[in-house]
Amino acid sequence: MRYHNITKDDMLNGDGLRVVLWVAGCSHGCKGCHNPVTWDICGGIPFDEAAREEIFTELEKPYIAGITFSGGDPLHLENREETGKLIEEIRSRFPDKTIWIYTGYQWEEICGLDYVRKADVVVDGEFIEELKDTKLHWKGSANQRVIDVKATLAGNRIVLHEEDEKQP
Repeated sequence: MRYHNITKDDMLNGDGLRVVLWVAGCSHGCKGCHNPVTWDICGGIPFDEAAREEIFTELEKPYIAGITFSGGDPLHLENREETGKLIEEIRSRFPDKTIWIYTGYQWEEICGLDYVRKADVVVDGEFIEELKDTKLHWKGSANQRVIDVKATLAGNRIVLHEEDEKQP
């Protein structure tokens, strides 16, 4: 897996202060994407032990709510194995931290992945420029969903995260 950046103390990509891993590689190519530099699966730099430790150091801070995986697409087919291993390790080492995943895939396409089921929130769906709305919280276009993973799995139906339910 390759990545472009690790953002610290981020307040824009999930609830609370977060660390964000901006993964390289996206095959969706959404028109109007805010981060097209991350599309190239060979872009960025290799995710190595130093990057892993940088993330873990941030997650050890008591005021950090959790981690957000974004990009690119952390669920790009070539990223799935390493993304999954990292999510499993984070869930094991930091059980009280929340995990958010931004992906262009629909929930219905990815809900069978064990590590996705260990996330707290999945923001799914491709960005659609014609549905862009700057008033939306945690998503760029109205078609995307901010899904509460645990409630969705428990109820066997998609349950939106409380902030997404408040959207106009």
